[in-house]
Amino acid sequence: MDTLTPSRFEVIADDVVVERDVMVTMRDGIRLATDVYRPAKDGKVIDGRLPAIMERTPYGKSERSRSEIEVGMDVPMKRHEVASYFVRAGYAVIYQDCRGRYNSEGKFSKYISEAADGYDTAVWLVKQPWSNGQFGTMGLSYAAHTQAALACLNPSGLACMVMDSGGFSNAYQCGIRQGGAFELKQATWAYNQAIGEGDDFTRAAIEAEDIRAWFSVLPWREGVSPVRWMPEYESYLLEQWRSGTFDDSWRRVGLYMEGYYETFPEVPCVLMSSWYDAYVKSTLDNYRGLSGNERRPMQLIMGPWLHGNRNTTLAGDTSFGSSAPLGGNVTKSWLAFRRDWFDRWLKGENNGISEQPTVRAFLMGGGSGARDAQGLLDHGGRWIEAADWPLPGTEYRDFYVHHNGSLSTDTPRADVAPFIYDFDPKDPVPTIGGSLTSGQPIFEGGGFDQREDERFFGSKNPGLPLSARPDVLSFETDVLAEDVAVVGPITVTLYVSSDAPDTDFTAKLVDVYPPSKDYPTGYALNITDGIIRCRYRKSFEKPEPIVAGEVFKVTIEPFATANLFAKGHRIRLDISSSNFPKYDVNPNTYAPEGRGRTTQVARNTVFCDAAKPSSIRLPIVAGDALTALPPLGK
Repeated sequence: MDTLTPSRFEVIADDVVVERDVMVTMRDGIRLATDVYRPAKDGKVIDGRLPAIMERTPYGKSERSRSEIEVGMDVPMKRHEVASYFVRAGYAVIYQDCRGRYNSEGKFSKYISEAADGYDTAVWLVKQPWSNGQFGTMGLSYAAHTQAALACLNPSGLACMVMDSGGFSNAYQCGIRQGGAFELKQATWAYNQAIGEGDDFTRAAIEAEDIRAWFSVLPWREGVSPVRWMPEYESYLLEQWRSGTFDDSWRRVGLYMEGYYETFPEVPCVLMSSWYDAYVKSTLDNYRGLSGNERRPMQLIMGPWLHGNRNTTLAGDTSFGSSAPLGGNVTKSWLAFRRDWFDRWLKGENNGISEQPTVRAFLMGGGSGARDAQGLLDHGGRWIEAADWPLPGTEYRDFYVHHNGSLSTDTPRADVAPFIYDFDPKDPVPTIGGSLTSGQPIFEGGGFDQREDERFFGSKNPGLPLSARPDVLSFETDVLAEDVAVVGPITVTLYVSSDAPDTDFTAKLVDVYPPSKDYPTGYALNITDGIIRCRYRKSFEKPEPIVAGEVFKVTIEPFATANLFAKGHRIRLDISSSNFPKYDVNPNTYAPEGRGRTTQVARNTVFCDAAKPSSIRLPIVAGDALTALPPLGK
């Protein structure tokens, strides 16, 4: 792996110098542009071998990272500012453009080149005269995926990791698809990133496309999409969209970290995400898959935010209060936390970070329920700590759906009629928030009142609650006599049938506020949701059409959460067959994934009798098990 010139030196400050666009050669001859930041004196590089920190990104190694923002900052830091912080702490810092992005050579194919490219870069890194042979990795989202990918190949010198909101445990189940359905954030991501690439003509062509109009004519196809001007983007997007069966293409390194848990490097790992992030499942699955090995110290941090917004107080129309930001509550700052982690595991400093709680999670809820000064619901919340995830002592309780629309732990009656509704793919249930990212300008994640609104794509009846739709089934508990803390994984089991050869079922957990002065009709706050495509009801490897009249069981796994359903509230479960545009809409025809041009209305049935008891299993944690995180500095 030779370094090829020309590269150029740039003085960032008297004590920091960067060598720009060092071209690192991969095994296939493609060269990746790499910036190397090192300590200097009077603008001249200081010789010496240092531990290194590496981040590989598709978003531009010289561009400002939106996530590098601390409490009190108006704009995010530039990468050279972040690099300078770590250089002054005694590190070399490496930022690299992923293959086919910005200054790197090659063709961009999302995710699948990152393992080999990351490994080859690591081999190059530890051989450099400025390297002491040890490095750590960091990065958000795609830069967490790149970390997971290279680590699966066990590169020499990898000593610790900080994976923030990413690192596919299984991209088929979280990140690209869920429950067999395709996550349409991949389509909006491709559109938004393609705008920033290519020549002026290509950029102008993509910007001229009406992306909202394109979302009304799904699925896209070759040459008939808003990203057709960047064929490589269109190619990988359509490949993901059409790869509905869980086959070996999904088990490739870079998409399937869970296949490498047994051989994953025994190095300390921080895993971080948030309840309204798109990578909740990946993060928690990785924690479970990697924990339990004393040679691999783990820390898990789960906040209440949107993707990468670790120092905000809100998600969507919901506020979690001043306790929500990471900075000032869990740690002094995200920069300081990472420095302490790297100092501990790259330099051997006993700075106390390894003695911090294994799990720190934000328990949402418990706020006033009023509208705050920003016009947001004051949902509130607080940080808790634990020795493991799920929390020790968690009790799993089944809440059954009943024929009268109630949700309770009572066993359903026998011989009660099921619920029947028509699901029309041409009129899907609109997505109103949730665990989402990269959806602009089509959709936005977070917590919202589950009520149609002009802000939400596909809303046809602004002001009408989703529960009023004939294709949405809502089941509510009685008013809660005491607080109920739901903390952990959630499973929905439905007994169903359909007259279509294929269809979907969706599930959404909702925290229902009572009517108040600020919200006269109450507030139905979405907590988490999930989906199952019925052709995969028996196996994700072997799809089968539905047999008309067949009654079968499906399991939906919404993302885990941590929410305090307050006294006076209700717990609600919504069942339907679409959540668009978060997920692609099932045409109900059993057409090959991503290729259906025709649709049919599915008459779907959900059973609720004693022999076929549909239910949601909730993880209930007693109040005395919810140990509060001590105030910072205590």
